[in-house]
Amino acid sequence: MTLGDQGPARSVTMAARCPEIMLEMQPRARFDVVDVRRRVFEKCGPILERFPWVLYCSYHTTAGYLDQGLASRLNARRNGVTPYLRAFQTVFPAGAGYQHDELHLREELSEEQRRTEPRNGDSHLAFIGAGLRSCVAYHKRPNEPVYFIDFDGVNGARPRQRITSIVGFSEEKVVARERFEIPIGAQPVDSVNLNDPSLGLFDRIQTLIDRHGVSKGRIQLTLAETDRRASLTVNEYETLLMQRDLKDVIGNPFRFMVERPCRLLASLRRIRTSTMTCTRFLRRQRSISLLVSECAITGASRVVQGKYQSPILVQWGLDGGTTRELDFCLTQFQ
Repeated sequence: MTLGDQGPARSVTMAARCPEIMLEMQPRARFDVVDVRRRVFEKCGPILERFPWVLYCSYHTTAGYLDQGLASRLNARRNGVTPYLRAFQTVFPAGAGYQHDELHLREELSEEQRRTEPRNGDSHLAFIGAGLRSCVAYHKRPNEPVYFIDFDGVNGARPRQRITSIVGFSEEKVVARERFEIPIGAQPVDSVNLNDPSLGLFDRIQTLIDRHGVSKGRIQLTLAETDRRASLTVNEYETLLMQRDLKDVIGNPFRFMVERPCRLLASLRRIRTSTMTCTRFLRRQRSISLLVSECAITGASRVVQGKYQSPILVQWGLDGGTTRELDFCLTQFQ
């Protein structure tokens, strides 16, 4: 289900075991880093502090979270996280000729939308390249912040409204595991929208959610261990972005980077994750998570996604087959 299915955003939803908080935020600038753990404490008190695990879910394609492991390697503090993120803004600067920003070529947009749609191809590519995720689970560590990272928080002079869900849980029980084959095309560099109804993936996932009565949990999608020329991300499946801009970046990681002062380029070398190539970072994105939660209107449980979000399989090589194998795991929070 999309965020719109849930009705107006609410502050706190109390479940029997796993409280869910829906937090609204207004970015202070186009690039913004917010400690959501602190915001929740300020707004709701220590409601989540008794839980060893907390899941964070963003409903946006240019704003999300770092995996806890990567955040920890960056010192889990603003002075470690920010230089890492700024490096990707250097590689993907605003207004660098992205096809996604050629609004007159976007056939899905109305004339009214073309007047207001943000030119944010840089933000989408920075989100993907930096390994941001729409859904992450953090194990509680004393005083460790959890950052909501926004690459596109302001459209012109107008701040955008951001919404994130936070769910506390004590345990995560696996209720179903399956392997699914995804048909792929003959193009060595390509992307597949896993939301596409013709694939049948999400129909199968919904069947399992209903069968096992999962009220709150998550779906974890993972590439088969042998598949090393593909990755998974969650973003906007817009044709020019996926088939032109991302394809260009995979072929030439510095395609959009303009000349910058050496002191800014030096930030690339300071990142301990070493060389800054798109496929190097994509290779690490072997899995993604999606929140499963009840619809506030119908009470039925569904995979929760933002209006423009799609799970996407990206490939940059062919292994001679016509399919890729995807493992998915359905869990229930307790």
